[in-house]
Amino acid sequence: TSVIQLPVVQLEVKSWADAFGGDLYYIVTKYSGSLLLQKKYKDVEPTLKIKEVDGLELVKKFSEEMQSMLGRKVEAVERLVEAAEDADLYHEFNSSLDVSHTFIASVCSKFLHTQKHRSRKKGRKIPFLLVTLPPPFLPLQYNDYVHYVESCFKGILVQADRDNREHFKQLVDELQAKGVGTVNKALTESFRILREFRNAGQGGLCNQAIMLITDGAMEDYEYVFEKFNWPDRKVRVFTYLIGREVSFAQNVKWIACNNKGYYTQISTLADVQENVMEYLHVLSRPMVINHDHDIIWTEAYMDSALFASQAQSLLLMTTVAMPVFSKKNETRSHGILLGVVGSDVPLRELLKLAPRYKLGVHGYAFLNTNNGYILSHPDLRPLYKEGKKLKPKPNYNSVDLSEVEWEDVDETLRTAMINGETGDLSMDVKVPVDKGKRVLFLTNDYFFTDISGTPFSLGVVLSRGHGEYILLGDTSVEEGLHDLLQPDLTLANEWIYCITDIDPDHRKLNQLEAVIRFLTGEEADLECDEELVQEVLFDAVVTAPMEAYWTTLALNLSDEAEGGVDMAFMGTRAGLMRSALYVGTEKLSNRKFLTREDKESIFTMDHFPLWYRRAAEHPPGSFIYSIPFEDPSGNSAVKMYDYQAMCKMPHHHHSGARPLLSPVYALLGALKCLFFPISAHKHKKHDMLQPCDTEYPVFVYEPAIKETNGIIECGDCQKMFVVQQITNSNLLLLVVDAVCDCSNFPPVLLQPKEVKYIFCTAHNASVKCDRMRSQKLRRRPDTCHAFHPEENAQDCGGAAEISASLALLFLPLGTTAVLLR
Repeated sequence: TSVIQLPVVQLEVKSWADAFGGDLYYIVTKYSGSLLLQKKYKDVEPTLKIKEVDGLELVKKFSEEMQSMLGRKVEAVERLVEAAEDADLYHEFNSSLDVSHTFIASVCSKFLHTQKHRSRKKGRKIPFLLVTLPPPFLPLQYNDYVHYVESCFKGILVQADRDNREHFKQLVDELQAKGVGTVNKALTESFRILREFRNAGQGGLCNQAIMLITDGAMEDYEYVFEKFNWPDRKVRVFTYLIGREVSFAQNVKWIACNNKGYYTQISTLADVQENVMEYLHVLSRPMVINHDHDIIWTEAYMDSALFASQAQSLLLMTTVAMPVFSKKNETRSHGILLGVVGSDVPLRELLKLAPRYKLGVHGYAFLNTNNGYILSHPDLRPLYKEGKKLKPKPNYNSVDLSEVEWEDVDETLRTAMINGETGDLSMDVKVPVDKGKRVLFLTNDYFFTDISGTPFSLGVVLSRGHGEYILLGDTSVEEGLHDLLQPDLTLANEWIYCITDIDPDHRKLNQLEAVIRFLTGEEADLECDEELVQEVLFDAVVTAPMEAYWTTLALNLSDEAEGGVDMAFMGTRAGLMRSALYVGTEKLSNRKFLTREDKESIFTMDHFPLWYRRAAEHPPGSFIYSIPFEDPSGNSAVKMYDYQAMCKMPHHHHSGARPLLSPVYALLGALKCLFFPISAHKHKKHDMLQPCDTEYPVFVYEPAIKETNGIIECGDCQKMFVVQQITNSNLLLLVVDAVCDCSNFPPVLLQPKEVKYIFCTAHNASVKCDRMRSQKLRRRPDTCHAFHPEENAQDCGGAAEISASLALLFLPLGTTAVLLR
């Protein structure tokens, strides 16, 4: 019976939808003034010029400007380096000003002082904090035989990405110390792996090293070095002897001194802080002796002082740095690295050179490094909320390009940009908006090139239909200036119409005030973007009648007028906004809307307003209605992914005992300090979060479907429903049968679900292994400083006073292998 009635019900629902849609359209066109605005643009249409945007030329122009800015930073650093080296050359060296040790100790001291000193007992569990090493690396455990900590990586080195580091940290946490370590077997396997890696042309093709962390070494291992490393000594060996006894000190030191490495005794936490960084000086000797001042650019990082001061607009930085050497002839063979000079670059300042208005409503610019990591991207989310506090994500500076541009499934874009190529490609993409609740389907054109003299590449995205053309209007300054002074008008204050942050007299000006002073000649020395200012003048003139229209309407409102309309507002591509209130501010239903407290509703450096972006994807003349919602609605769903999510950590119960010597923890932690930042934040155990991948459904409105109906089986009854599109809107009228109760069926929620890469069967274990072994493309550094003939290899470490017992740990490094005992 219900099926027979459906067509009749459908016609009735359509009449309701048409009536409701007509009334709604009348109200919103009246209070918005949209028809007047359309007429004004139609009137000036004959005078308009349309300019096509050449995306490739645009990205090249942006790149050249960024290169110029970064080049000035490099020149400043070079001058400082020269001054510092001359100061050392012509003045007596003061040992109390050892820049490198002082700096490193301050960086790592927070980690080191958290360790408790406990004695080690044979056979106790070894919960090492796995050192985060420069890629690639490989942990091996050894005693009387060599054991791969992860059998999946047998015989190969592993990229030190976040997943692999966390995986190994968990595996090493479960290791047990057993038996006596046989160093020669571990060395043989390490040299074999490094040789095969080198011969295959993998890795950085530069330094190779082995780190041996042990509490004793007594067997005959000289033949291993004769076979694998002498006479060229292409692999450096660094040794760390753990404990207070001296029985094996000479043997362990001999290993380092005969393989161009460095020997360190670690008996206390103070020793770690003092000595663990010596291997950096050894690795830098060839560069220092040759006086090669390599320029180093860092990954994105957060300035802790700015973070503490809530200056999040300058939160992410990159630093350009250069080494400072001793140029004294008497210490040349020692290759003394005095320190490092660097200069910070706020990434938002760099992105100001790719102004938002040139990229269109959905367009954006982004930067990535030669390792494929994001330097800057509008979808990079470096912070997460823990309670009421914002905190940096543990992996915020190692988010890969493939994790934000995730529809680049073949990594064509990623590969081209890492290789520093210049080119373009197109992709159909799904773009999440409104905090992932909605999605836009776009066709994006990607244009990319390198930034010369840096390891960075720049990408520019223009969306089809919006980023390809610019509308140019001809408006006089006099006419436009008059309309800019209207009280309902504002400009995007995060955009750079005029440069106001250099001259102290200009810093008090907002962007609208600066534009007006520039046009009136009050501030002759103001530097402004004349193309953008011209667009603003045109938009101000065309939209000027809106102010009078809205004011007249507001003055004529009566108590009998349609209720529920708070305000009218509009925006243009040039970042100009107009708005008018129909009620007092105390009666506004959303007081944050169009203010800085609601970033999604205003123009920012990162995006156009959400309402602007959504409206741009609907037919002209129609209206978008946005209602805050918790439950999903719609007629279709797509699956989306978030590779920057944070999930609750599973609870693990560990013994409070700390096995092995605490200097081991300190040593591994200090090594970790070198390459990755250590979070200073403490977490409560019950709500600790960790990086994860999630997937979630997003419901999609399909405008092509005007109407539909159906029946839902609800156990003992059938629920009939009819859906009808409401014209000139994104709304649907849904009519359901209220008699049949379906409340016992759970709703489909939009909650994200963690993607767990767990494989149980033998086949799936193989799939997991293949996934872990996959090596993402990285671009090698342009220079290499592995060895120098004048290097003093006998400067290889201090006196001995260490311990006896078991061999603990191997870390074959650099182009790196890693061995654990």
